[in-house]
Amino acid sequence: MFVEVILGFLLDLIAGDPRWFPHPVRLMGKGISFLEWILRRIVPWERLAGMVLVILIVGASFVLTNEVVGLARDFNPLLGFIVSGLLIWTTLSIKDLAAHAKKVFYPLQGGDLTRARQNLAMIVGRDTKDLDESEVVRACVESVAENTVDGIVSPLFFAFIGGAPLAMAFKAVSTLDSMVGHKTERYLRFGWASARLDDVANWIPARICAVLMPLAALFCDHGFRPAWRIVWRDHAKHESPNSGIPEAAMAGALRVRLGGSSCYDGERSEKPFIGDPLRQLIPDCIEEAIWIMYVTSGMALFIGSLLGVFGWLPLLRI
Repeated sequence: MFVEVILGFLLDLIAGDPRWFPHPVRLMGKGISFLEWILRRIVPWERLAGMVLVILIVGASFVLTNEVVGLARDFNPLLGFIVSGLLIWTTLSIKDLAAHAKKVFYPLQGGDLTRARQNLAMIVGRDTKDLDESEVVRACVESVAENTVDGIVSPLFFAFIGGAPLAMAFKAVSTLDSMVGHKTERYLRFGWASARLDDVANWIPARICAVLMPLAALFCDHGFRPAWRIVWRDHAKHESPNSGIPEAAMAGALRVRLGGSSCYDGERSEKPFIGDPLRQLIPDCIEEAIWIMYVTSGMALFIGSLLGVFGWLPLLRI
């Protein structure tokens, strides 16, 4: 099974998320929107309706993926291997994350703050039109750090222990959280189950990153100890039980301070500071964060594959 994960990883590293490829997340998104419309009308309790949505979307993602891979494998083992690798590819966001971050980095390098703000708005939820350069850098670095967990390490983790079906089920959880897991009037109750399940699903991978990201920082000449120290000191400051870990690791590695004031839909939000301001947030921080993300991803793949080579991977499977 780990060979299929390697195939998916390499495909994502090379091809990213091409527009022409039929991505399952688009189908998930349509399914979530359609079921939300139905469930809000037939289930009188919002929290129960949200729980039913989670069961249907995550369950369908797992079962359909398992059936597709099984049918392909029954027809031809090689075809099953290829289909599984292709599906795992769609759950990863390595090249796409780097590409989006670079679309912020390059305009900043060229002095085009307006374009950097516009491109940043594609990957963050906060308002970007009034951000200065350091705030744009901070938001981009925070996005790269958080997405290293839920866009790369988490799907790799689930792919190693459950193949394409479990990786796709995780992707369904992540998509649900991004679409309905918001703390707004509309989704506070309806999206409760999606948000909580996303926290549970990312819990172990985030803590794997507590070790991998400081190690990646070491290989990127930033040192292990600064990142490790900030992870243990500041990770619990974040309101999310998971996002604080990669943000703290990245802040420590880059010797910058993340968190602080942000604006969402016109409303100001104050987040606790993470890290120490030993260095200014400059555009180069984005490029350095991308390299830490790449190395963290490679280490996650290497360790999972090593477990597979030595026959220890089955001990992790469910």
